[in-house]
Amino acid sequence: MADFKVVVADPKTKSYQFNVTGAEANKFIGKSIGQTVDGATVGLPGYTLKITGGSDKSGMVMRSDIPGPRRQKLLVAGGTGYSPVSNGVRRRKMMRGKEIAPDIVQINTVVAEYGDKTIEKILGGDEEPAEEAAEE
Repeated sequence: MADFKVVVADPKTKSYQFNVTGAEANKFIGKSIGQTVDGATVGLPGYTLKITGGSDKSGMVMRSDIPGPRRQKLLVAGGTGYSPVSNGVRRRKMMRGKEIAPDIVQINTVVAEYGDKTIEKILGGDEEPAEEAAEE
């Protein structure tokens, strides 16, 4: 069984991390960077999430220009997973493909379509109790 930590970035506010296990986690396997997933898989009904990347159990980053789920050494001059010290510097780095496999640990997503409620209200972090405490 695959277990994932799904990081949902909300461009309007902040990021949230969810642990996904079991049948819900199997819905991510086989998806690639750039594809969308239903937000109900992480507990956000009505939301649509776009996969933007991730990393595997040993910290190798997923890169969108490597096909499949395999690891591969790539000669890179910049982009995801490497930022050169100066112009023209290239380096051979081990990176992972764009497809999600069971040995991926973290999946990065961004909110593509919003639902009716805010994420804070779905998670139970309403501002109302804080306002009541301020009145007392």
